[in-house]
Amino acid sequence: MSQTETSSHAIKYSIWGLLAIPFIYIVMRHATDTISYGKVIHETGQWSVGLLFLAMVITPLRRIFTSTKWTSSLLYHRRAIGVASFAYAAHHTVVYLERKWGADLILTEGLKPSLATGWVALLIFLLLAVSSNNSSVRLLGRKWKPLHRSVYIAAALVFAHWALASFDPVPAYIVLGLLCVIELLRFVPNRKT
Repeated sequence: MSQTETSSHAIKYSIWGLLAIPFIYIVMRHATDTISYGKVIHETGQWSVGLLFLAMVITPLRRIFTSTKWTSSLLYHRRAIGVASFAYAAHHTVVYLERKWGADLILTEGLKPSLATGWVALLIFLLLAVSSNNSSVRLLGRKWKPLHRSVYIAAALVFAHWALASFDPVPAYIVLGLLCVIELLRFVPNRKT
């Protein structure tokens, strides 16, 4: 392995490590009962949405800031960011299930729009996370990209879940509005000078 490949691997694993730090911190606080159920749900949800937001705005940012090192770096690490977003969402779900254990309660609550949107989004994100590897890209071929475009459906469901399940939906609307504005930049003609 060349020195450049070794350096690239070190950076890649460092990014995974950085993305895991808040996760480990939340898990440790939850395991030692120094954080409430509501706080765990809130923090894991925030990290999941924040990382989803970051993963989704990388392409529009690359259109605005063409040929910059930082946007190229974000693009290179987008897969890790997306999988980390799923990991926080999965932890969010596990903590919910731990608290609400019982098929009747979960099914009853799960049919409400506030939670049904979250469940469907999680299933889509599970498919995306499982197929976020080079083997899946090769196996699925041309079908891989359309599958991963379903992130837009999942994101819409995530924001619906956030707005419907939250005590204060205003932050969900603000972040969604900002994401929509940034995503619209995809359609602005790219002028190369």
